[in-house]
Amino acid sequence: MAIRFRIEVRDRATLARTGVVATERGEFRTPAFLPVGTAATVKGVWPFQLKEMGYECVLANTYHLYLRPGHERIRRLGGVHRFMGWDRPVVTDSGGYQVFSLSSLRTVSDGEVTFRSHIDGSRHVLSPELAVGIQEALGSDIRMVLDECVEYPAGRREVEEAVRRTTAWARRSLAASRREEGGMFGIVQGGMVPDLRRRSVEEICPLPFPGYAIGGVSVGEPKGLQRETVEFTAPLLPAGKPRYLMGVGTPEDILFAVSRGVDLFDCVLPTRNGRNGMLFTSAGPMSIKQARYADDPRPPDEACDCTTCRTFSRAYLRHLYLQREILCPMALTVHNLHYYRQWMERIRGAISVGNLENFVKESPGSSGE
Repeated sequence: MAIRFRIEVRDRATLARTGVVATERGEFRTPAFLPVGTAATVKGVWPFQLKEMGYECVLANTYHLYLRPGHERIRRLGGVHRFMGWDRPVVTDSGGYQVFSLSSLRTVSDGEVTFRSHIDGSRHVLSPELAVGIQEALGSDIRMVLDECVEYPAGRREVEEAVRRTTAWARRSLAASRREEGGMFGIVQGGMVPDLRRRSVEEICPLPFPGYAIGGVSVGEPKGLQRETVEFTAPLLPAGKPRYLMGVGTPEDILFAVSRGVDLFDCVLPTRNGRNGMLFTSAGPMSIKQARYADDPRPPDEACDCTTCRTFSRAYLRHLYLQREILCPMALTVHNLHYYRQWMERIRGAISVGNLENFVKESPGSSGE
């Protein structure tokens, strides 16, 4: 079936809303944070742990799965859901951002992107049609069009070219789509230039996508400019369809974007930071490697009921980190993902009772200062 989106509660004082995205493999509530499963796995956690935390949808990475183990192999093995042991919805990106990040290894033309693998240097060509074909072979529930992402700072001419190319590739992606199940989202580009953002919206949003994404942010720009771009762009997207802010994901950034009308988010921060000894807590960020925790018997977050906080002390987790024990990144990742899940629940709860404006004011860092 095609994906469906229904809005349940609109906040009275902001542009925030709660809703539900329905797919063939189930529903997930919005605003939603999607844990990133780059190689068809959310690093450090089992699928059943994600379910126990309350996650309803995850993100997988088209570029990485295309290179290894290969999308056709995954198709033969029953698709990405069976491959990774996850029977709930999966979103796949197009690979565009990963190719963008390989600036020294790729060449962009109107027809395609030519790049060299970061694994072995082999040459590959990624077109809008191939990006669609890879994702359809994976069997994901929500797929993304191939777009051109430009780094900040970029000149106006370069941004204009990316907008033009992104629109042309979106049309080609629609023409190449063969799967009726699920759906494909369009992506708006335009850098940090408001009139080019508006132009991209005006070109992409008339196309018959069931949802739209804001791309091309978190590419090196200052935080304030990022928020200005999100605040300008999000309300321009169709109100009756899900809005997805790609790759932006501190808790404060999520809250800001939700208040401007964004519904979906993904980011590697909770898992990457966990692997590097950093925790998101109710008292603020915590670096478990600091010496002051060497004799601290308290849980990492005394307000948290996750498995990590119920089981381990700060002293023990620091010990594990210094010993480079694999349990440490696993335990910290479980906590961070639990924290993000609770954060999204608190945001949805505040919207549901008409209290998001106060929730924003009371949340540290929400002003962007």
